[in-house]
Amino acid sequence: MKAVIQRCLSASVEVDKKIVGDINKGFVVFLGIGKDDSDKDLEYLVRKISGLRIFEDENQKMNKSISQVDGEMLVISNFTLYANTTHGFRPDFINSMMPQRAEEYVNRFVEECRKTNCFKKINTGVFGADMKVKVENDGPVTIIIESEKAK
Repeated sequence: MKAVIQRCLSASVEVDKKIVGDINKGFVVFLGIGKDDSDKDLEYLVRKISGLRIFEDENQKMNKSISQVDGEMLVISNFTLYANTTHGFRPDFINSMMPQRAEEYVNRFVEECRKTNCFKKINTGVFGADMKVKVENDGPVTIIIESEKAK
């Protein structure tokens, strides 16, 4: 699994010109599911993201987690995180999990994040839809976490 996490002041996702999810201060998580991902990958990402300390403390050091700032999370499924660009200029996505299974993993990721009670609110986009995402990136702070690197 791969996640691109952006610390934000606010964010929203729109499908068919309707906002389907929005948050205030927190994380936007672009989540990609790989064809070989397992429950261990899911558990790893949930643990890492829910404990990630990238909010500033009173000394302007990134030392606080999302639960310490009463933060929210917007999860956007993003199979293009597994783009293979090694041949030519048109990426292929053979390393992405097939859509039906990937959607199950995205839903499970969201549910497991809810169980942590670290997030004031969790919203999502619509799996497989053409989404327009607006992010007011704070910092900017953008972190990439790959569960494969932890194996």
